[in-house]
Amino acid sequence: MKLIPLGDKVVLKQLIAEEKTKSGIVLPGQAQEKPQQAEVIAVGPGGMVDGKEITMQVKVGDRVIYSKYAGTEVELESEEFIIVKQNDIVAVIED
Repeated sequence: MKLIPLGDKVVLKQLIAEEKTKSGIVLPGQAQEKPQQAEVIAVGPGGMVDGKEITMQVKVGDRVIYSKYAGTEVELESEEFIIVKQNDIVAVIED
């Protein structure tokens, strides 16, 4: 199965939460905060959305930072994904 987003939607796969702090303290599962970083898995076509022309600025494979409470969480074939609008993505991470 495959998720294909519509309009200005983007499918993200959340990156793994840190299990250890920089100083070496191991965090139990409950203390681990979900990261706001994700990898772009699929990108909608953009086009006209709510009467505005939308050009997609992210592409599959990009690592991004998204708004904390953005999107809809979905599970497909035992994998979790987040579907967000492009304007909920605040930055692209470049190496």
